[in-house]
Amino acid sequence: MHSVKELNIGTLWRSAYIMGASFIFTIGNRYSHQAGDVTRTWTKIPLFHYNDFDEFYSNLPHDTRLVGVEMEEGAVELSEFDHPQRAVYLLGNEQLGLAQGVVSRCHALVKLPGEFSLNVAVAGSMVMYDRVSKIPHSLPGRGGE
Repeated sequence: MHSVKELNIGTLWRSAYIMGASFIFTIGNRYSHQAGDVTRTWTKIPLFHYNDFDEFYSNLPHDTRLVGVEMEEGAVELSEFDHPQRAVYLLGNEQLGLAQGVVSRCHALVKLPGEFSLNVAVAGSMVMYDRVSKIPHSLPGRGGE
């Protein structure tokens, strides 16, 4: 993800923790600690930083599907999407989206409802909620590990 505002990253990190994600990552922009992080999310799940997409891509966890979230023709509507058991979700920022070279390397593409882009925190939270609602064991305490 290449967020425009650090606040979006902090909000997304908190949502990821609440929704049972194993980690989050940034590509390009580094995250700076936010005083408003009352849940101390940084102590709960790791945030990995990659300098560019190639570095990120070469470090994808084994047997993990890369799912791009993009308003792209041919992307599956989120409501119709079957989430892979092991997935990493890639979000662009609301102004630029994902570069075409990045989109072509995704294993799947999903799009959110609506005609306009959402910020990274909102889009990511919606995707995570959809995943948790369709794969209930993906949230801690619901039959998972």
